[in-house]
Amino acid sequence: MNEPRILLDATAVPADRGGVGRYVDALLPALAGLGADLVVVCQPRDVPVISGLVPGVPVVTGPPALSSRAARLGWEQTGLPALVRRVGADVLHSPHYTTAAVGRFARTVTLHDATFFSHPQLHSAVKGRFFRAAIRAAVRSRASLVVPSNATALEVARYTGAQPDRFHVAHHGVDTEFFHPVDDAERRRVHALLGLAPDERYVGFLGTLEPRKNVPALIRAWVRAVEHRPDPPALVLAGGPGWDPMVGPAVDAVPAGLHLVRTGYLPLADLAGFLAGATVLAYPSLGEGFGLPVLEAMACGAAVLTTRELSLPEVGGDAVAYTGTAEDQISAALGELLADERRRGELAAAGERRAAGFTWRAAAQVHLEAYRAAVDAR
Repeated sequence: MNEPRILLDATAVPADRGGVGRYVDALLPALAGLGADLVVVCQPRDVPVISGLVPGVPVVTGPPALSSRAARLGWEQTGLPALVRRVGADVLHSPHYTTAAVGRFARTVTLHDATFFSHPQLHSAVKGRFFRAAIRAAVRSRASLVVPSNATALEVARYTGAQPDRFHVAHHGVDTEFFHPVDDAERRRVHALLGLAPDERYVGFLGTLEPRKNVPALIRAWVRAVEHRPDPPALVLAGGPGWDPMVGPAVDAVPAGLHLVRTGYLPLADLAGFLAGATVLAYPSLGEGFGLPVLEAMACGAAVLTTRELSLPEVGGDAVAYTGTAEDQISAALGELLADERRRGELAAAGERRAAGFTWRAAAQVHLEAYRAAVDAR
């Protein structure tokens, strides 16, 4: 049997290439490396990036209007099915929840996260309704379903009634070209970029400042853990500004004498230096579909503190330290880790070893299985 031809719809990739962009950018070269018969459609601005990632793979330019979310969703139901037929694709891979509802072709849909069901309070009402409806629609279809963790598969099944054999669990990989231990010079470069004093230590956080990341609790916990130390480490929040209204008040309440830095979106080229340079990488999330910052920090040799919520233990295993999600729990765990250099060293070494087992090649192999299953289901 010939391998199916796949049209991967990359038009949902955001301009800053966060989230689904990171997933698509890493998956495409891995699929091409396995010999997948690929065609990619993307927004005009992304053609140079996609073409550079997968030379020789046909890249189709979508209409300019796709930069509007409403226009993109409309085109997904009209223009995308026509494109599937035009390029002769057997499978449409929709990598971000929504897919074309009509058309005589097989479908694979990636569902990144089930917290729209399990933790609805962490999302806006509009966003929650939209993504719950999209997930239910994907489950009702005959699409094969790719998820990044067993936890996400279990949660989607619990809330939608989907059968377990519908899910293909493809743990994310880590791109070692960008995420690896760095030398002292690189750490110093990023350290200066962050605006820190030459010998100033810091607790790092990486991620969009959205409610489920639990950043206000982290800020207050950091204050409690370090305010009476003679050399309090800074707290550096790296990531997009997000939409958590409680972050601002928590930042404003930080006592004088403590140093908190908000970097905003940090370029990919600076992330290894940021993660490797952190005394502790704290990620006290209330729930994740996977938890890529935890894996990337482990790959860079950081000592990681995270929670046991949903998928995070699948990523961290025994190579990270765990905390509860409450402020006092985070404060106690962070204080213990800051005081124990030996423990941090053990976690850093264990994290590197564990991270090496998460590869995009393995994830791509699972995706190929999902494409074949989609064809069989049709």
